[in-house]
Amino acid sequence: MKKLKTAVFGTGFMGRVHTEGIRRLGNVEIVAIAASSEEKARKFADEVGVEGATGDYRSLLSQSDLDAVHICTPNALHFPMAMAALEAGKNVLCEKPLATSVEEARKLVAKAKEKGLANCTFQNLRYYPMVQEIRALREAGELGEIYAVQGTYSQDWLLYDTDWNWRIDPEANGRSRAFADIGTHWCDMVEHLTGLRIASLCADLQTFHKTRKRPKGSVETFSGKTLQPSDYEEMPIDSEDFAAVILRLGDRARGAFTVSQVSAGRKNRLCMEIYGSKGSAAWDQEKPDELWLGRRNEPNGIIIKDPSLMLERARSYADLPGGHSEGYDDTFKQVFRRFYRTVADRSAAVEYPQFVDGLRQLEILDKVLESSAGHAWVSF
Repeated sequence: MKKLKTAVFGTGFMGRVHTEGIRRLGNVEIVAIAASSEEKARKFADEVGVEGATGDYRSLLSQSDLDAVHICTPNALHFPMAMAALEAGKNVLCEKPLATSVEEARKLVAKAKEKGLANCTFQNLRYYPMVQEIRALREAGELGEIYAVQGTYSQDWLLYDTDWNWRIDPEANGRSRAFADIGTHWCDMVEHLTGLRIASLCADLQTFHKTRKRPKGSVETFSGKTLQPSDYEEMPIDSEDFAAVILRLGDRARGAFTVSQVSAGRKNRLCMEIYGSKGSAAWDQEKPDELWLGRRNEPNGIIIKDPSLMLERARSYADLPGGHSEGYDDTFKQVFRRFYRTVADRSAAVEYPQFVDGLRQLEILDKVLESSAGHAWVSF
């Protein structure tokens, strides 16, 4: 089997997790790390054992033997990096959001199609085994017609006004924070699980901290809890801490969910509840191996992940036997495996979210912002 070569752009939380996930494949070699400076790239590359390092990502795109790139940088860099990589003939896997505007995302979709390259928007949370089991149950008719959906994506890492991350800076992140960061995951999941499209919605966004204390030095995502008052400077904040959304799915289904980065004690709770005419299913990312199934006239039950007992459609998303947990980092492996299958063979089936899916989430984000600003329902 030919060994594929890739590069990782970005050295933060996501860059590290992508690097670890790529190495689990066996047939993909990370040949270089790109960062905002040569020093930063070299330091990270030495930590993870990668030979190449550069402060100029464009220098890597001229390498003829480079098959793909992973873009794990702040959001504002996604579009220029992805476009440059596509123009250089490289396959691209980009963290979400795909870009900071619908217009940029449309250009990337068009360019990827023009070049005939593999392109992935990294909506990895679809790839938990029990999430795929819900989808398989729905496709098999076990849930019946979908009536309602509920849920939340709640975190607490930005609870205090002293919590800071580059996502709070609109120049690096874009207009939206909580919804762009995690609300889009919930929307992608609900459309993926139900097979229905969000037709209209009504959203209410809230910024609880109108000012925040920005550290005078850099802080990696989910860190920075030990800084002292002298390490901060106060900054005004426009992006939201919280969102509440009600929605219509397809012609008949209805739903509601919340998005929060200020929910004390909730570290990373993505909760999906799907209610149908025959049965219901619920899943919580903080307990990823468990799937709750509900019936009207039968006992409810909790299923524990076991590939030998899963529906065939979902079985390939679980690599370990029952009783052996598969979590967040395993979703990276599942997406990467499918992405690189299409890099190696452009005729292979696409089993991952593409740039068009990233465009879809930016369109939803625009509607959420429009709805909240106008205090009104908006339609697609």
